[in-house]
Amino acid sequence: MAKKKNSKTTAEGKFRFDLDTCSKRKDLSGAVSLFESAVSQNYRLSNYHYNALLYLCSVSIDEPSSKTLAVDYGFRIYDHMVSSGVAPNEATITAVARLAAEKNDGDLAFEVVRTMGKYELSPRLRTYGPALFWFCSNLEGEKAWAVDEHMVSVGLNPEEPELAALLKVSAGMGRGDKVYAYLHKLRAAVRSVSESTAEIIEGWFCGEAASEVGGVDCSLGGIEDVALRNGGGWHGQGWMGKGKWVIRRATVDSSGQCSSCGEKLTTVDIDRAETETFAQSVAALAMEREVRSNFREFQDWLDKHADCEAIVDGANIGLYQQNFAEGGFSVPQQLDAVVKELYNRSQQKWPLVILHNKRFRKLSENVSNRNLLQQWLTQGVLYTTPNGSNDDWYWLYAAVKLKCLLVTNDEMRDHIFELLGSSFFLKWKERHQVRYTFVKGNVKLQMPPSYSLFIQDESAKGTWHVPVSSESNEESLRTWLCITRPSSHELNDKSSATAETQEMDPEMDRHQQCDFQLSSCKTEGLGNGRCKNNTTSMTGKRKERSPSPSRYA
Repeated sequence: MAKKKNSKTTAEGKFRFDLDTCSKRKDLSGAVSLFESAVSQNYRLSNYHYNALLYLCSVSIDEPSSKTLAVDYGFRIYDHMVSSGVAPNEATITAVARLAAEKNDGDLAFEVVRTMGKYELSPRLRTYGPALFWFCSNLEGEKAWAVDEHMVSVGLNPEEPELAALLKVSAGMGRGDKVYAYLHKLRAAVRSVSESTAEIIEGWFCGEAASEVGGVDCSLGGIEDVALRNGGGWHGQGWMGKGKWVIRRATVDSSGQCSSCGEKLTTVDIDRAETETFAQSVAALAMEREVRSNFREFQDWLDKHADCEAIVDGANIGLYQQNFAEGGFSVPQQLDAVVKELYNRSQQKWPLVILHNKRFRKLSENVSNRNLLQQWLTQGVLYTTPNGSNDDWYWLYAAVKLKCLLVTNDEMRDHIFELLGSSFFLKWKERHQVRYTFVKGNVKLQMPPSYSLFIQDESAKGTWHVPVSSESNEESLRTWLCITRPSSHELNDKSSATAETQEMDPEMDRHQQCDFQLSSCKTEGLGNGRCKNNTTSMTGKRKERSPSPSRYA
């Protein structure tokens, strides 16, 4: 029996093999010859063939000797693809958009992207890049902003390269409103900016147009209230002050003080709306994976015990460094030590310990453990999660819902945390997670940093602080852009005396005021053993809580 021929020996197989070879070698001329041969012989080309040809054209535009051939044949190949009824995919559209931009036709690059809806295709950031960067580099701001709006409308958020380009074209056109908006988008997108983006920001603030924006008439107290509701670090009310800006490169010490202007940077948290959304997301995911009635019971119990300042991941602390032969769950030496340390730091306010019922039952077999755990239950210091549950959902929900600190060394990288996304989860972790260690038997708590590594884009005095990316892990060596406006300092200094005597913003409802006060106490009280806000401070005996539910029998 004759052997079946290898596919490479067939005409179609040979065409694919030769095309792949041209692609590997970046042989545009060879690929063009193959395309012409296939067309003349009426080969039925597939999406794979067209994309391989278009990709080769798009990567060949960087070579001056092949640029013209790449652009001309790129569009000829794409036209042949469409006329042959072969549907493009995202890679096709991206390649054609690149060719259009290289042809100096940004409008065509954007138009090609907008045809994706017809094919029910989902674009990516790279798909918009050719049109966006072409418009930005040619100072066609209106069209660049239209591309940005289209990106957002399909659920894509620009990242630093796109935002830097949009920021640059906005600054180049003297559009202070757009610069302000894109600085805020940059704040939300990155923790620190690249050197090239920092230079764009410096260029704007050094320019004449920047000196002409501003004039927002807000009292110091009002600005601080709005910034606090936003999570800290920004108010979003517009440019403050008038006149020229002063831009310096500075460093920030461990306390958060800027070496240039002397202001203290703040801690940036997720805002009230994000916090509520986060809590709802955790609860929804938990009830999909836990027994719904059990988690609802916990939510109801938590509503009645909302006065704590810290949530304790009991298992994580009890099992810390216990992976040795005689090791076991350490209640008095470790867990109780952490609880007492938090109690002393917060003016005698007990934290809430979350512990799985299975561990609770096992630990209660020891008399000394049982007495301590029963005492915690009676005082409302301990909540035991039911059998079959994942206690991670419980301590995470409690920390988010109560805006508390969370004491755990868990890096929260498991799949359940991946479900929450990373857009603001990392910001929340930085602000709320307290890590710990034990040195010669003594607990050491690592409180959240005194300031956040984010663009602190509007202090109450109108000052901006922008962190620049650094290869060093030493934060004290990091460069920050310190951008001040002397006139805004003078304006606010005059109003500060009045602002200090003002009552809390009357426009804030009672719930907002409580959030405002509790947040201030929780984030400052545990860190230094005192609470600046007397409204929620506790100096005497702790508030009695109702007993915690126990499933111990």
